[in-house]
Amino acid sequence: MSGGVDSAVAAARAVEAGHEVIGVHLALSRMPGTLRTGSRGCCTIEDSMDARRAADLLGIPFYVWDFSERFKLDVVDDFIAEYSAGRTPNPCMRCNEKIKFAALLEKAIDLGFDAVCTGHYATLETGEDGLVELHRASAWAKDQSYVLGVLTQQQLEHCYFPLGDTPSKDLVRAEAAERGISVAQKPDSHDICFIPDGDTRGWLGDRIGTTTGEVVDSAGAKLGEHDGATAYTVGQRKGLRLGVPAPDGKPRFVLEIRPKTNEVVVGPKEALRIAEIAGQRMSWTGAATSESDGEFRCDVQIRAHADPVPATARIHASAASTRDDATIPGVEWSVSVDEPLVGVAPGQTAVVYVGTRVLGQFTIDRTVSAVQTGETVAGSAQARSADGQEAA
Repeated sequence: MSGGVDSAVAAARAVEAGHEVIGVHLALSRMPGTLRTGSRGCCTIEDSMDARRAADLLGIPFYVWDFSERFKLDVVDDFIAEYSAGRTPNPCMRCNEKIKFAALLEKAIDLGFDAVCTGHYATLETGEDGLVELHRASAWAKDQSYVLGVLTQQQLEHCYFPLGDTPSKDLVRAEAAERGISVAQKPDSHDICFIPDGDTRGWLGDRIGTTTGEVVDSAGAKLGEHDGATAYTVGQRKGLRLGVPAPDGKPRFVLEIRPKTNEVVVGPKEALRIAEIAGQRMSWTGAATSESDGEFRCDVQIRAHADPVPATARIHASAASTRDDATIPGVEWSVSVDEPLVGVAPGQTAVVYVGTRVLGQFTIDRTVSAVQTGETVAGSAQARSADGQEAA
């Protein structure tokens, strides 16, 4: 129970369904903020109090479990390491993978519980093979299956998503109000929970440091200087401070971040169009299917609120692993899209769908430009996306 309306209503529905329900709030910081500011942050003391009030209203026991140390190691430190390497991590994916459906689920099972119930908007179905499948929610506008794409078959067997069939968030809020739940109109959190003020640049600067470097074009010609590469994102247009105008007079955009040389590469908007993405840190959501052999058609989604794009995926052996954290070592997932993606970079998560079913996910290690030169715009672990900081 995060303290928000979704988890409160999910708990209420679980109680009504006849389950024995225990409310748990996760303490993910040793120094939580006292109060929220609008939609910024989560897991504050105020949030825990909201969750407790909802549990009291439902008449269920309530506990606060401290996962702050595990959260720091698996989410916060990973976030810093990925940015240091020039990649764009998605902390919400890591939190679901390592905390909510790993550490929390493991403890729950050890204590004799059957499942972890959350307010995520996604649905579970039993396939013809008897295995659990993860599918999109009925309302795609609120669908959260993307951020659950890291779950395994064993984890799905112990998941419960009571809100998956609800057509809209407005109906959930109305239900909360009817039940007398005080957070019925509480705003959603849209920021990275451990950077509640929204200043990702300043937060990273304090932990990674900033060093002045060059802004260059794809040929390596110097166009300006920057105060720290971590302040830039792939697709960024404003704030480049270029001293040399483009020959065609058109705006230039960030194409690549090179942490080894501390360079920011800029170029025309057309160079942001990506035709292929690939990665080795992959996993199956549920069980691997027959599509795992060779080539197959699918949809791919690269952000929580992005539209899925028709594509062709290939699962194949990797000649040389570039990541030592690959879920399935020696295997790479590459996806060629029918329509170019824009502003993609290593570090983002690509979730692969077949119809409404989540098939699996991989962390993007490299991207290939759609520009007909065949040039690789963003090499392995050397770029960052403008939308990579999106929280779910």
